[in-house]
Amino acid sequence: MSHSTLDRPITLWLTGATSGIGRALAQALLEQGQRVIATGRRRESLETLAASYPGQVTVAPADTTDRETLGALSETFTRQAPVQMAILNAGTCEYLDVRSFDADVIEHNLHTNVTGTARSMEAVLPALRHARRQGLPAELVIVGSSAWWFPFGRAEGYGASKAALAYLAHSLRADLAAEGIRVTLVSPGFVRTPLTDRNDFPMPCLIEATEAADRIIRGLHRGAAEIHFPRRFTVTLKLLGALPQSWMDRLAARMTRSSKEHPE
Repeated sequence: MSHSTLDRPITLWLTGATSGIGRALAQALLEQGQRVIATGRRRESLETLAASYPGQVTVAPADTTDRETLGALSETFTRQAPVQMAILNAGTCEYLDVRSFDADVIEHNLHTNVTGTARSMEAVLPALRHARRQGLPAELVIVGSSAWWFPFGRAEGYGASKAALAYLAHSLRADLAAEGIRVTLVSPGFVRTPLTDRNDFPMPCLIEATEAADRIIRGLHRGAAEIHFPRRFTVTLKLLGALPQSWMDRLAARMTRSSKEHPE
């Protein structure tokens, strides 16, 4: 297998391609000459992307939580074969107000971020296996978050969904190793997107979606199994996550109190 699946132009599937990191990824990959099967819920946005890159984009609108619309993409994957990479980026972020605990917030995060990603895997794995049978590299890229490394207040549902994605990615990496399908986990910090624009709290080390896309693509070209950025933020989170649990609990509670006292 080559060092990187992106060593040469390939056909790849990208979910969440209509905005944020997904849109920036689509544009950066297309600029490099890749062919993108672009999925999102807004057809008009996908068609605008396709018009900007004639012959490189296959418009494939779908809701990743909908098994039927995802299943219909199997014909697209067959027509575009070989599909050598899937970047599963579609997701959501909903915060919980613990004073009026609402289990639906937990469910919405898990349904979109975990179930939607799992259903996307189910849809695309046959196509990746087809590429491997042809002796071509194949890769599954899961876009999670660095948020689950530290217990942020109000992020119970979001953080739990991203922790689940990380475990899912690591387990799949073990299971798919024998088939030669790479599994890469992407764990961004704060990135300016329509989702983070709604946040009412400080976002340290915030970066633009174009920079996030550049870092993801550079990591994929290196053949990295784990991609996280910006490192000054993610390394700090990893260090905080290594503290004794009692210290971490006190720090998380203090940060939550401070956020409530001084909302932005």
